[in-house]
Amino acid sequence: MRLRRPTVPLALAAILATAGAAAPPTAAVADAPAPPKSAVATGYGGAVASVDADATAAGIEVLRDGGNAVDAAVATAAALGVTEPYSGGIGGGGYFVYYDARSGRVATLDGREKAPRTADENLFTEDGAAIPFDQAVTSGLSVGVPGTPATWEQALRQWGTASLGEALAPATRLAAEGFTVDETFRAQTAANEARFRDFPATRELFLPGGALPAVGSTLRNPDLAATYGQLADEGARAMYRGDLAADVSDTVRRPPVDPGADRVVRAGDLRPADLRAYRVARQQPTHVTYRGLDVYGMAPSSSGGTTVGEALNILEGTDLGELSEAQYLHRFLEASRVSFADRGRWVGDPRFSRVPTRELLSQSYADSRACLISPGAVLTSPLAPGDPRRPDASCAAKGAPEGTSHEGPSTTHLTTADKWGNVVAYTMTIEQTGGSGITVPGRGFLLNNELTDFSFTPSVPGVPDPNLPGPGKRPRSSMAPTIVLDDGEPLLATGSPGGSTIITTVLQVLTGRLDRGLTLPEAIAAPRASQRNTASTSAEPGFLGLPARGELAELGHRFTDGGEIGAATGVERLPDGRWVAAAEPERRGGGAAAVVRPAGRD
Repeated sequence: MRLRRPTVPLALAAILATAGAAAPPTAAVADAPAPPKSAVATGYGGAVASVDADATAAGIEVLRDGGNAVDAAVATAAALGVTEPYSGGIGGGGYFVYYDARSGRVATLDGREKAPRTADENLFTEDGAAIPFDQAVTSGLSVGVPGTPATWEQALRQWGTASLGEALAPATRLAAEGFTVDETFRAQTAANEARFRDFPATRELFLPGGALPAVGSTLRNPDLAATYGQLADEGARAMYRGDLAADVSDTVRRPPVDPGADRVVRAGDLRPADLRAYRVARQQPTHVTYRGLDVYGMAPSSSGGTTVGEALNILEGTDLGELSEAQYLHRFLEASRVSFADRGRWVGDPRFSRVPTRELLSQSYADSRACLISPGAVLTSPLAPGDPRRPDASCAAKGAPEGTSHEGPSTTHLTTADKWGNVVAYTMTIEQTGGSGITVPGRGFLLNNELTDFSFTPSVPGVPDPNLPGPGKRPRSSMAPTIVLDDGEPLLATGSPGGSTIITTVLQVLTGRLDRGLTLPEAIAAPRASQRNTASTSAEPGFLGLPARGELAELGHRFTDGGEIGAATGVERLPDGRWVAAAEPERRGGGAAAVVRPAGRD
């Protein structure tokens, strides 16, 4: 069914005119109240959950106009590119997981950014040493070929009912008319203010009048509205060919830094040919069974599906619902530790190295690793990886432990469902909050710094590192959009931002919901901890205040305050056919969940 709305190119001029497009690009005025938002919604007709009320509203608008879950996911993602530009947008990439109700199958799209064809394993080294990480982030070197526009178009072509222009319409209007600045947006801007000031296009866009945007003011982005209009008119190919592609390449190869800035900003080598060569990869999802349910996730280049899946397999042999709170958390943390040890050694872009995905997800391998976990003691990190090709029945940790490459804590996740039972879990990113800090002049979007997810140098000298840079290579990710089926029907879908903490957040949400008797909203709201094969476990203040913390300390767990961890969303299908949409009640200022027809309004 086609959406009943004018195409964006025809509507764009009117939108810009009514929004006062002749005004400064980011004129900030206190004239538009933020839409209401709720962290939980229950009802019929479909559901959307994201970190932002405007974005969730865009998805619901598309569902109400007859669109399906894929249409709504693209509409929501495009709106997040307006209101969450420091976390995602068309200058980045992501992973799209889709359940098709008609076939009962799960499919995925790998829209991860790719390195330029001239990149090699020395991309981030000079004179044999790694360049400073902050200098790598804010540079052209860090920018990979964006995959998001191609992902949106391919998802719509394969599974959607809307054109790209129709799906972009709500976000185009939002970019032109503006959104209300909240505390989170202002704080994220403040954290990036110094580097934003060094790039005139970024400064003009996000520091209107040279100052931080005021909470409650309206931030407009007519340049992005026009760029969305071009994508609507020309299709995603506009990002990969023509003047927009040329602008992206020029920005990377000649970063438009203020001549008066003293920041070291290295140029990258992303060329028009790299953009033309980009393709989204359609691939099989990861799959494990857990408590009789089918859990599907994202296969490499993301490590999300393999690492969550391995951890679930490790936990499969223990009845987590019967354990004390302390013992449940102990097993959760230890399973995370073990699976992260294997992630670092084995997972990278499968087009460049052999990734033993099937073996990592085998129950026999998980059993050989689960026996390392004791109910009365903590494993020592960094823990050495196992070899999934040759599971060791002796239950001994052997070999050299692997290091962990840095991943920024940004990113954004959304989940959608429709009245037909189709479901989408979609995580997208520009990597660090604010990405590279470099805005494409006149185009209204930030470029990613995704290539800093590569290992700068080998994690362990003499041991193959699957995550070193390479020509046209995708860096390893932790994004873990996940869909769970019960007897072939959707039970729930979830995911989160948060860099490498994404994996532990998704694992904790799943075990909280499936094992500990929590509702999906309760599992999302629960205090979090993230063990990633490190000596100390990062934990939220709420987790550090749990009564079980003392028992965990007695077992040998060490914790550090990691602040907020993740910002999950999810949807769940109830037995009576209602959808529950759930988002964060507090993290990142609280998320937004909505359904097409709330229960009780029939």
